[in-house]
Amino acid sequence: MKIYFAGSISGGREKAAAYVRLIEHAAAFGKVLTEHVGSLGDIDSEEADLTDDTIYDRDMEWLASSDVVIAEVTVPSLGVGYELGAAESLGKKVLCLFDRSDGGRLSAMIAGNRSFDTREYETLEEAEAHITVFLKSAGPEETG
Repeated sequence: MKIYFAGSISGGREKAAAYVRLIEHAAAFGKVLTEHVGSLGDIDSEEADLTDDTIYDRDMEWLASSDVVIAEVTVPSLGVGYELGAAESLGKKVLCLFDRSDGGRLSAMIAGNRSFDTREYETLEEAEAHITVFLKSAGPEETG
């Protein structure tokens, strides 16, 4: 299974440590195409040799080739919103995770979208459980 993980990069890195853990958890179910989203380093410097066009083309190719999308949507991000709209247009199964303990409010454009499986969590264990259920239901049927 190919998994596209979306999380805020330019919009703020407050949840980067959570992204690392959620990506590691998802990787037990398949290949996470966007592991760099969980980098605790400076992603801008890590990708300094890439143009915006190159990043866009790469990410859109990964999104199109993915089987599912997992988006951590607690930190508002134009890029993640764009990726979610593209994923919806491509007919991808999408899990949106929102940390309700951060005190923010989830955009109605995400919370109200019935084509997304949106789940709130307060602990990373809860978020991992949501990922497990989502990926098991999105994966191939087991036989035997």
